[in-house]
Amino acid sequence: MKNNNENYKLRLAIQKSGRLHDDSMRLLKECGIDISNGVNKLKADATNFPIEVFFLRDDDIPQYVEDGVADIGFVGENVVFEKNKKVEIEEKLGFGKCRLSMAVQRNEVYENAYFLQNKKIATSYPVIVSNFLKTKGIEAEIHEISGSVEIAPGIGLADAICDLVSSGSTLFMNGLKEVEVVFESQAVLIKNNLLNEIQQQLLQRLIFRIQSVKKAKNNKYILLNAPNNKLDEIIGLLPGMKSPTVLPLATEGWSSVHSVLNENDFWNIIEQLKAAGAEGILVVPIEKMII
Repeated sequence: MKNNNENYKLRLAIQKSGRLHDDSMRLLKECGIDISNGVNKLKADATNFPIEVFFLRDDDIPQYVEDGVADIGFVGENVVFEKNKKVEIEEKLGFGKCRLSMAVQRNEVYENAYFLQNKKIATSYPVIVSNFLKTKGIEAEIHEISGSVEIAPGIGLADAICDLVSSGSTLFMNGLKEVEVVFESQAVLIKNNLLNEIQQQLLQRLIFRIQSVKKAKNNKYILLNAPNNKLDEIIGLLPGMKSPTVLPLATEGWSSVHSVLNENDFWNIIEQLKAAGAEGILVVPIEKMII
């Protein structure tokens, strides 16, 4: 049972160690939330936002959030789908990106997923793998193992594995090749379905900050000098948030143009701006972006 004080703050569960822990703490800091997490502490309060952080094993976070021990959690999307608890994904966080992939020995000829028919598959994600096989109409034997999945084919335990892949170097070192992406994952914010009104308002405040940080990372602030006779063409290349800012320069016939570019379109547009006559292009990172 929650006491009255707990009803006026959010309890956030994050991974207690590892990459997701570091990225989660960095995100909170970028959101202006100061957490003092001493060595081996299992929970900590923010000094400037009504939030309490629990440091837990990532596999346990969906259960804690479903049970209401934590109100929200930062956890890998793969863990959410594997544990299949009654929680809602509220926001994708943009870090911890990886993929859950099938891999087989390098000398195998793999044409499509039907290679897996009647094969043995070793994995730490039996639920996701089972769902994948069902969608493909494939019958296979799943061996659930908790670690060192990549050695299973080499010791004769399995014909294939399904494991998290980042660079693929671990697969290569164990004589395996990636053949099928089963699930794309990243860190997500999950929530309990029974938040009270005040907690829901606090969650929306937190999400607003998270979205502002994410937008800032995906965009660059750009300043450039443009000849006035090319202004219309150059402005047409700059989408911006609404429209570019144009200011006259001391040099007659020239203007300074300020705008925002999305990271995905950045280099293509920069090349077009140069070709259109833009000069003195400056690119500045954005710390926060409020729309």
